[in-house]
Amino acid sequence: MQTVPAARPISSNQLAVLLAALAMLGPFSVDTYLPAFPNIEATLHASALEVQQTLTAYMLAFGGMILWHGALSDAFGRRNVVIASLAVFGVASLGCAAAHSVGYLWAFRILQGISAGAGVVVGRAIIRDMYLGAEATRLLSLVTMIFSVAPAIAPILGGWIVTLFDWRSIFLAIFAYTAVLLWACYKRLPETLPLEQRASFNPRFLMESYTRVFRSPLFHLKAGTVAVNFAGLFLYVAAAPVFITKHLGLGADQFGWQFIPSVAGIFGGAFFANRLAGRMPIHRQLALGFILLVGAGAANVLYHVFFPPALPWSVLPLFFYTFGMSVVAPGITLMVLDLFPEIRGVAASCQSFAQTMLGAVVSGVIAPLLSHSVLWLAAGQLGFALAGWGMWRASQKLTQKSH
Repeated sequence: MQTVPAARPISSNQLAVLLAALAMLGPFSVDTYLPAFPNIEATLHASALEVQQTLTAYMLAFGGMILWHGALSDAFGRRNVVIASLAVFGVASLGCAAAHSVGYLWAFRILQGISAGAGVVVGRAIIRDMYLGAEATRLLSLVTMIFSVAPAIAPILGGWIVTLFDWRSIFLAIFAYTAVLLWACYKRLPETLPLEQRASFNPRFLMESYTRVFRSPLFHLKAGTVAVNFAGLFLYVAAAPVFITKHLGLGADQFGWQFIPSVAGIFGGAFFANRLAGRMPIHRQLALGFILLVGAGAANVLYHVFFPPALPWSVLPLFFYTFGMSVVAPGITLMVLDLFPEIRGVAASCQSFAQTMLGAVVSGVIAPLLSHSVLWLAAGQLGFALAGWGMWRASQKLTQKSH
């Protein structure tokens, strides 16, 4: 096993579980309350668009702050940033549960977005602090496998909770999860960045670091590859309330029809990537992933050109799309971090920022424009898959030219 120096008081499997639990805050914040949209509209006397924009507000705040989590962890330590963010997220979750108007819900969703991204960004930096090469890929894939459970169970749990109780109980459940996670991180999360390796947190250094990352064409192409692939999935996540209830005619407690195939694909692709790490050249692994991504998108479009929305055919392509996405993501994610090894936290933040801001655009603009038609949703997903493949090919050509 090839490692870099760092204290490791817990095993790699235990660390993977803890980092995956941190990453789950995002799906729980987004997917759990989707089935409750009609209930929120009725309770807060808000329009459908106003409730939809609580998701957009969260995504914009998440994307804006995620740009800083890595820099903060580079300067003040990985563990400190995670614990502080969890405390803020817990308070925000209580605020969402107590909101008496859609304006207050927007405010506390923004506070959730500001604090929810630390686990994802800092978790990647922790993995890269501790491991190199195939071992890092395996651990990142393992985190993805465990994490993939969240998008599957989140909307199902949300549907059950809103059916049995109300939408406020969803945010109370998220608060309880956050409290347990805060305790676990306080007890078990290691600090992997020693004091002597921490970066300076001053405006000039930060400006130089962010400028260096965002001026890198390879960063934009490689980080963009992961971002647009994810956008193809998030298009369906953002459109889920319309896709599930209007196009497929299902109820609030039946969101599993969409999310279980999607998450099964994420899990399967991450498991496949985990098994292939160190056994297959990375370019072959990525080629397999893109064949699945583009093939699933094309099959989805072809089906809906000739047939109306129906189960299971309208959701089956999501399994193959997310499988391919999870085969591609670990290898390219580590490549992005390796472009800037001395400011790894900043690089992780910038990568997550690109992915999240595109997700916010998808949620606030693209999904509402395309959700009126399942064919248009399928075409949008295919477009994202083709864009991801094109960006990866362009990054390969640029790398060859630079050498």
